[in-house]
Amino acid sequence: MAKLEQNYESVLVLSTKLGEEGIKAAVEKFTAMISEAAKLESVDEWGKRRLAYAINYETEGYYVLFTFTSAPAFPAELDRVYKITDGVLRSMIVAKEEN
Repeated sequence: MAKLEQNYESVLVLSTKLGEEGIKAAVEKFTAMISEAAKLESVDEWGKRRLAYAINYETEGYYVLFTFTSAPAFPAELDRVYKITDGVLRSMIVAKEEN
């Protein structure tokens, strides 16, 4: 029998050029989006960190880790929204393995 829900982690790197207000708004936007379509378990803001290499001439990014449980179709939609949102430097969504 196929499993209906899966555990996921999503790391998001936001541009520091958004400023504090812009970063806060982006985190709230994605928190709300995930909460509506999935069961949001945690939002862990790692804060400003130095990037391993420059992305779009930026050397720092604001990292956020989301942990959630959702149907398998939702991560694709979340990834699509990440890609079209200004200020998102990098994003990654991975399915967590069951122990």
